Amino acid sequence: MKLIRTEDAVGSVLCHDITQIIPGVVKDAVFRKGHVVTEEDVPVLLSVGKEHLYVWEKQEGMLHENDAAEVLRQVCQGEHMKASEPKEGKIELTAECSGLLKIDREKLNAVNAMGQMVLASRHGDFPVKKGDKIVGMRVVPLVIEEEKMNRVREICGDEPIFTLLPFRKLKAGIVTTGSEVYHGRIKDQFTPVVKEKLEEAGMEVLGNTLCNDDSGMVTGAIREWIEKGAELVVCTGGMSVDPDDRTPLAIRNAADEVVTYGAPVLPGAMFMLAYAGDIPVMGLPGCVMYARRTIFDLVLPRAAAGERLRAEDFTVLGEGGLCLNCEVCTFPNCGFGK
Repeated sequence: MKLIRTEDAVGSVLCHDITQIIPGVVKDAVFRKGHVVTEEDVPVLLSVGKEHLYVWEKQEGMLHENDAAEVLRQVCQGEHMKASEPKEGKIELTAECSGLLKIDREKLNAVNAMGQMVLASRHGDFPVKKGDKIVGMRVVPLVIEEEKMNRVREICGDEPIFTLLPFRKLKAGIVTTGSEVYHGRIKDQFTPVVKEKLEEAGMEVLGNTLCNDDSGMVTGAIREWIEKGAELVVCTGGMSVDPDDRTPLAIRNAADEVVTYGAPVLPGAMFMLAYAGDIPVMGLPGCVMYARRTIFDLVLPRAAAGERLRAEDFTVLGEGGLCLNCEVCTFPNCGFGK
């Protein structure tokens, strides 16, 4: 730091807060540490009794917090994100469209582990809406070694830490299974729930096909929806291990790859995901019909963003995979699926 006359401080960076006190009106910082003094600021500073100021004395190899925050922005910001102007050394990214937030957690943890760096974000693999805040970033000190920020660039490389995958308007077909529904013995209460969730995700529901418990009929219905242009097929019912629940077999026969049958999530343990080419085929357990939130709510946004899921994406759901059935549901602002 160095002490200089206020009139000579234009373009300099304040090293401390400047407080303004008006009895009965205000007592607050009129300028914050890190503020760059302008011509217009000089009369204000003199009016609060500051004829001299402590400012940052620029040194070779050191970066101001605003410049360091800009480096963090460069390694964090992906497409469809808007950056705020640096304010008191902090920059925030917000979503410019609705989509699925993806985070390179290895890079995120590596940067935060360096010390003197702060990247604080929302959870990844969850949907965000246009205007939602994604991440805030800053360095801790007022000035930081340029070498450290160069190291950040090396760690992160060319791909950003945060990526936003816009939601796509997929066409979906529903296959409703169960002889009791097929023969009209009970009313189908499953399909309306699934249809509502698909539409909430911005998808176009092409329709639904009723099938009995014959696996061949279900396989045929899945293939028929794909032939009609469905980009997602959802099968309801018949997902347990009971001998007469044959939907998993039908999905296997219609698919090229089975990612998982079963997941460490409650409600939703008997969920199934397979792919016929690039088209996801899901088997939904009965809990989706009556439980407020299930594994379907965790997987559907990722499908809507066009993400192809792998077995390891389900393995990591165990921690946070227990829905607590809160009396007032705040999902997704809770721990379910995180």
